[in-house]
Amino acid sequence: MIDTLALNHGTVRLPTFFPDGTYGVVRCVDADDLRNCRVPGLVMNGFHLLTKPGVNILRHFRGLHAFCAWDRPILTDSGGFQVFSLIRENAKFGEVRKNELLFRPDGGKEKIILTPEKSIQFQFACGSDIMMCLDYCTHPEDSYEINKLSVEATIDWAGRCKREYENQLSLRKVPLDKRPLIFAIIQGGGYHDLRKICADELIAMGFDGFGFGGWPVASDGSLIEDILDYTASLMPDDKIKYAMGLGKPDGIIKCAAMGYNLFDCVIPTREARHNRLYVFSDDPEGSPLAYSHYYILDDKHIREDFPVSGSCGCPTCRKYSRAYLYHLYKVGDSLAYRLATMHNLRFYTSLMEKIRGEEAPVGGDAL
Repeated sequence: MIDTLALNHGTVRLPTFFPDGTYGVVRCVDADDLRNCRVPGLVMNGFHLLTKPGVNILRHFRGLHAFCAWDRPILTDSGGFQVFSLIRENAKFGEVRKNELLFRPDGGKEKIILTPEKSIQFQFACGSDIMMCLDYCTHPEDSYEINKLSVEATIDWAGRCKREYENQLSLRKVPLDKRPLIFAIIQGGGYHDLRKICADELIAMGFDGFGFGGWPVASDGSLIEDILDYTASLMPDDKIKYAMGLGKPDGIIKCAAMGYNLFDCVIPTREARHNRLYVFSDDPEGSPLAYSHYYILDDKHIREDFPVSGSCGCPTCRKYSRAYLYHLYKVGDSLAYRLATMHNLRFYTSLMEKIRGEEAPVGGDAL
């Protein structure tokens, strides 16, 4: 099992968590805030960035790192998950074709064609450290037949992505030691035979890592542990095992034990904007991974003159009281979202440090 990942913009210790910066920004915080919370890398969405700001802007800046003032690793997603989610929601947003995805962003005449080749070309324009293959995502309730079609398309598209990736390396004369990594995504829904077919075919193509494709949770919100565990067992131990979109702390803990070593999710930032804050247990006899959450707008916090967490070294906890954060939320000041987001991000980076068995420093400068 690997414990570090060397990328063009830095080496990352594993397992790790990358927050989502979908449009090139983690909402409410800037690059310095992220570094101060010891965030090792970000996930950005290739499809959304293709529409805003667009490929020409990113080429002008020679990629996302300069455009976003972020000097650490960036993983770009192909955008397939978002497209499938919107099409599933309403057919007016587009359709899945054998060789491509047709997407209508406003549900009208404007259309975007997303192919495996176009996805890889754009991710090269982003200057990504890690690129994801375009895949055909399914829903937990989809039939065997739909999942079989998904696996067939995912395998075909992965092959096309890999060929275009190698073509771009050659055209751009990228040295072997400077190449971005490319990950494929294992689909198959809840069907073990389809998961194995998909994994075997993708592994044979020679990717740098593999993602768990599809929803990792059931319709009732519970973690689909059996298929997550089975899919992890299909992935080579010397490659990255990426639990895509999985971000609740208890889910991360369980999946890290299964062997997954890369995670991303909007949960820490989204819940910060809804005044939900995560803290580790202060019980010295308990598990170091034990945690809870609370809502800062509960009235009991109105006079509390201590930080969100006494054991946290984030910029918020080093300077501000719970009472002040409560006040900021009450008056609707945007500083509340920034301070809460920094705290939740530092909780997540601390969680990964604890899973790795590291003694976490107070504060957050160098990795």
